[in-house]
Amino acid sequence: MSMQWFVVQAKPRQESTAKEQLQRQGYAAYLPMIAVRKRRRVAWTTSVEPLFPRYLFIHADVNQQSLAPVRSTLGVSGLVRFGNVLRPVPDAVVHYLQELEAVQGAEPGEESWPFRAGDKVVVLEGAFAGLTAVFEGGQPEARALILIELLGRKNTVEVPINALNAL
Repeated sequence: MSMQWFVVQAKPRQESTAKEQLQRQGYAAYLPMIAVRKRRRVAWTTSVEPLFPRYLFIHADVNQQSLAPVRSTLGVSGLVRFGNVLRPVPDAVVHYLQELEAVQGAEPGEESWPFRAGDKVVVLEGAFAGLTAVFEGGQPEARALILIELLGRKNTVEVPINALNAL
């Protein structure tokens, strides 16, 4: 057996602490992250969060490096086991997650908008507050184009992106 990936369960909201402490002990640790768009109060924000809350991976050779210290590491609850057996995660799974994370970071484009073309939205504020519309696309300076039906006609209107919410 050579190097293998294992799943570590962290304490709530301590994934980064666990990763840092495991790395200080000489383990190769990987915490997959994802950019998430969320509406906070009146604005859309992007935050980077763990892809699997409370879980991260370590890469170790169990013949060369003991996993016993992992359990008592700051921020760690323990190693994930199936019954009493510690099972490795296939390399392909971790490599796939790393590739997805790299691609996500490289292409901010349309993915950074909280809606996709064709999504149904509701206007929360302004002259069109309370009306439903179809999101057509994003514009510079946090503006959005929406298709809204007024007086029996469909009209394209520009509104602040923060004035929209998903239906």
